[in-house]
Amino acid sequence: LSLGAASAADLTVEVLGARSAQGHVAGALFSSADGWLKPAQAVQGQFVPATGKAVLLFRGLPPGRYALSVYHDENSNARLDSNVVGIPTESYGFSRNAQGRMGPPPFDDAALDLQSDATVQIQLR
Repeated sequence: LSLGAASAADLTVEVLGARSAQGHVAGALFSSADGWLKPAQAVQGQFVPATGKAVLLFRGLPPGRYALSVYHDENSNARLDSNVVGIPTESYGFSRNAQGRMGPPPFDDAALDLQSDATVQIQLR
């Protein structure tokens, strides 16, 4: 057993407010402002069936700062759908329930300091 594994943390994310039980709730975990909201830069990602309280579990994370982006993929096409002007048509949310102006919030607004196992809630809007 390495010391790194001993200090790894699990992050449980309760996603509330899915409009229906159709499709999935998708979540991605990011560890830097540089990689924020770039799917290829996600530390971990998950899809779970949509429910009134969908639970995502990110295991074995090294202590540090993380931010989450989640959305309700109602039509199961594995992307956040938006209208012609780019406004999302599926509900979404961010850790710390951060909100951006004219777009997503900055990484720092959504960032959590994870040092041990934790549970957070994100409200979809």
